[in-house]
Amino acid sequence: MEYVKLGNSALKVSKVCLGTMTFGDQNTQAEAHVQLDYALSQGINFIDTAEMYPVPPKAETFTRTETIIGHWLKNQARDKIILGSKVAGRNRGLNWIRNGDDSLTRDNIRAAIHDSLKRLQTDYIDLYQLHWPERNVPLFGQYQFNPTLEQDAQGNQKAWVSIHTQLETLAELIAEGKVRAIGLSNEQPWGIMEFLRLSKEYNLPRVATLQNSYHLMNRTIDFGISEILYRENVSLLAYSPLAFGHLSGKYIDDPQAKGRVTMFLGYAQRYKKPNVPAASAAYAKLARAHGLSPAQLALSFVMHRWCVASTIIGATSMAQLQENIDAWVVQLSDEVLAEIENIHLSMMNPAP
Repeated sequence: MEYVKLGNSALKVSKVCLGTMTFGDQNTQAEAHVQLDYALSQGINFIDTAEMYPVPPKAETFTRTETIIGHWLKNQARDKIILGSKVAGRNRGLNWIRNGDDSLTRDNIRAAIHDSLKRLQTDYIDLYQLHWPERNVPLFGQYQFNPTLEQDAQGNQKAWVSIHTQLETLAELIAEGKVRAIGLSNEQPWGIMEFLRLSKEYNLPRVATLQNSYHLMNRTIDFGISEILYRENVSLLAYSPLAFGHLSGKYIDDPQAKGRVTMFLGYAQRYKKPNVPAASAAYAKLARAHGLSPAQLALSFVMHRWCVASTIIGATSMAQLQENIDAWVVQLSDEVLAEIENIHLSMMNPAP
């Protein structure tokens, strides 16, 4: 395993991160702890979670993931683990979180981390991330900014908690020792640059990471954001590298194969777009032609992409987890990478 520093922070993490959004729904606590132990044994020191997990978010399962991790974490050497969590942001429709008040006010952020720390049974979170921007931005499956959503019925700009205020609150948490570094999730170019601008102008904490979706069927990061990451020293944490299982190849021969797409109907709308089946099939065919599994191809591509600091993997079975972690040692040849680009150029970003 290799390790990399996150942005301008002091955090040094494994190039593979264990995602935990199945813990508490698809995985029991016992299964989750086996996964955590195995990941640790393979050199993975980076664990990612969120207050709203497991996913899909539901009132009856909300907070289970952090609670499960907390029962495991209390028996570990805390300083050997880099733990990331997130405060749920606006426009997610999660009415059971803070009685439906999902704005990133000072009180809400402080309440969120207080509860997360209690569930996680720790005094601090290494990387605390804002899970969706406070303002209106495209949600899952959407890809266009719609300015009308920024306006109220009278055509005035809707109010939202300023980025400056959010940074001030995060600064308090860092000063209190509750957070070591901060990050953004599902953020867009304007938001990234505004966070960076304000942190410099007002001497506030600087964003170290961006956690966004990145995989063979969604490489929108390459259109501008990758330059921001490079020039501003912000580390990309790539999630969903297998595109909800579509890039594992399992839905090609059996569209009803057991997985998140078929278990949680209506949740994976971004993968209902026209070119998703064709792109999935093309990448699977390429992988098999070169003696790789579709999952190995998809994961290795993301894991070794220059703009990716750490790739967040998740699994519901140990066999899946082992294959996902083992993909780290797979190196794609120049020929395979060239063929990936040909597919990408013919079916660009079918699942943005």
